[in-house]
Amino acid sequence: MAARLKVFTWSDGFHAFTVAASSRPKALEAWGLTGDIFKTGLAKEASADGPDNAAALASPGSVVTRGLAVDIGETSRRKAPARKVVSEKARRRVTDLEARLEALDGEQTKAREALEARRAALDQAQADLQRDQAAARAGLERQLKTARAAIR
Repeated sequence: MAARLKVFTWSDGFHAFTVAASSRPKALEAWGLTGDIFKTGLAKEASADGPDNAAALASPGSVVTRGLAVDIGETSRRKAPARKVVSEKARRRVTDLEARLEALDGEQTKAREALEARRAALDQAQADLQRDQAAARAGLERQLKTARAAIR
């Protein structure tokens, strides 16, 4: 006895694909799909009065493809968005905040420059200290060498 045929359909938004098959796996095979689009809800069993049922049942296993009409409706010019009315108080606030931000930038730049100057002075002081310590050590080492030579 031949298996009872069911009609399955799915759409990609532009076309409707309908096939008459005995099972969902056979419908997926006819469509050339490996994923289960029935599980995701993209494909379903077609209703008995579907537009492509008769054609699908007439040729089981072959896919009936039908283009879907897209009605974009009447088009009209979109109105420009209304311009937002900005109060004078809001404008003054923005101007004030911009001025405060610029002043803050200036203060921070001066602080960074002062810190860099202090860092340069500290680097110079460190170099001077190392030079003085090295000279003092070298002088003592010479004196020690001379004193050791005298006792031998």
